[in-house]
Amino acid sequence: MIDGDIAHALPPESIAHHARFMEDYERIRKSEGRGSESQDFYLALPYRDTSGRNRRQWQMRARSYDYLVQHLLDGTDRGSRILDLGAGNGWMSYRLAMAGYRPCAVDLLTNDHDGLGAARHYRTRLPKLFPRFQAEIRRLPFADEQFDAAVFNASFHYAEDYEASLRETLRCVKPGGLVIISDTPWYAREENGRKMLAERRAAFLQNHGIAVNSITTLGYLTDERLRRMEDALSIHWDVHRPWYGLRWAMRPLVAKFRGRREPSKFRLYAARKGGRS
Repeated sequence: MIDGDIAHALPPESIAHHARFMEDYERIRKSEGRGSESQDFYLALPYRDTSGRNRRQWQMRARSYDYLVQHLLDGTDRGSRILDLGAGNGWMSYRLAMAGYRPCAVDLLTNDHDGLGAARHYRTRLPKLFPRFQAEIRRLPFADEQFDAAVFNASFHYAEDYEASLRETLRCVKPGGLVIISDTPWYAREENGRKMLAERRAAFLQNHGIAVNSITTLGYLTDERLRRMEDALSIHWDVHRPWYGLRWAMRPLVAKFRGRREPSKFRLYAARKGGRS
């Protein structure tokens, strides 16, 4: 079904499964002040947060995106088809389209403030708006080998079954194409990832009255989880470490000094699909 130029590709059972999660997530994002009534907000992303509410997060997104384009997609021809998984308001697809790529945006949320509907703001800058699909990552509505690359856009940690989600994404990518995980938290120790999730649930419950546990998601990465994916799917992760600034680099030392748990790290993980060249 097409509604407002968004293809709705969630089967009925998936709509029922994700309904509570989508409702809770939208409520939290709205409470956090995500989105804006101003078109300028969307057109400036990720380089400027004109709302001023999530400036540090957008600074990180900008550095991750620049690294991705300059170092991971640098060998990918302009005009290549890029799958933007967890596209949100479509900012990455917009930037990729401006750079000459052909992105396709996928997300569960379709609202006009923080979901795929917000991509309407990019029409003023693009000759043609990129396609948008409401779909779940482990059941993508695309043919085999349709894309040159796929990017999990701050979204891989929302996967319920990370192996199934990655396998499905690889199905949609051409042999030799890239799958990239961007902006998903990594921990050296499993226990610190579990602590982070517990803290997050407690904070959401206190601040929003929601524990956000309607479905169980991956939450974070560890080296062990990355190795399991490599073994199961016959891939190899190349790990990239963008520079996020001195303050971010000092976080582990500050946490240790204050007796706190290990803070998350953010990296980019890139795997090339095997097969014919």
